[in-house]
Amino acid sequence: MAKKFIVGVTACQIGIAHTFMAAESLTKAIEARGCEAKIETQGATGAENVITDEDLARADAAIIAADVKIKQGERFEPIPTLSCKTNEVMTLETALSVVDEVLEAIG
Repeated sequence: MAKKFIVGVTACQIGIAHTFMAAESLTKAIEARGCEAKIETQGATGAENVITDEDLARADAAIIAADVKIKQGERFEPIPTLSCKTNEVMTLETALSVVDEVLEAIG
């Protein structure tokens, strides 16, 4: 069976520390659950590790961990998506519970 592919976006109000800390713990949590991860950061320097149309086409789910409105959020509409605040995925422990919630929802 193919690994599930979970994409995501992290963005905080300042666009510096929390954006990248959330992306790192979310990536680790997704991979710890045996899935493939690609997390886009929308920080002070703009978008990095941008999720492509190809990524979206194969994504099983998306996690949007943001304290501000993300750019191009509508591209995630066809995908099962969980939205939360960055502080909900700031540690590996909290990120794992968010990832578990997504995996339970998509079966």
